[in-house]
Amino acid sequence: MNRLNWLLICVLLIACTGITSAQTKITDGHRRSSQVVDDWVTLWGKQLVGVADAMPADKYSFAPAGEGFIGVRTFAQQIKHAAATNYILAASALGEKTPDDAGDETGPERVRTKADIIEYLKGSFVSLHQAASAIDDENTLITSSPISPLQNKGTRLGFVIEALFHTANHYGQTLEYLRMNGVIPPASR
Repeated sequence: MNRLNWLLICVLLIACTGITSAQTKITDGHRRSSQVVDDWVTLWGKQLVGVADAMPADKYSFAPAGEGFIGVRTFAQQIKHAAATNYILAASALGEKTPDDAGDETGPERVRTKADIIEYLKGSFVSLHQAASAIDDENTLITSSPISPLQNKGTRLGFVIEALFHTANHYGQTLEYLRMNGVIPPASR
């Protein structure tokens, strides 16, 4: 090979290295779906734990009364239900059986005090973080969830998103419970 060919090969190699380096920078800047979803888990965890913490312990048994409120959950039951659903859907997203100590959709009977309920709630978000970290960009199909309307058509991403929507629903309900008890929600302070 003559010098011109070697020079041309070297220039091409340098150019390809630059292209590869530029592609690596773009790829390195890409956030995985699991990271984005994990940020939402963190946000909703802080929101709902903040509300649970803001309600005085003696108001955990509060449920709105009057027409239209017959049979609604108490504040404690709202929080326990949201946490139990997190545990169930996180296990489903991971393709695992719901942990025995998670309880059913109402949460375990042993979780009664404000401190117990907050710890149970925090643990449910730890489970959602684990589920979020298992999300891949291929969105692996999961076999089932005992409580999801998606049943046998769910994905890891779908079950974690369902848990977040469910959390947002109960967050909104618990905000009303706070306000009915004269407590300003943490996000409004």
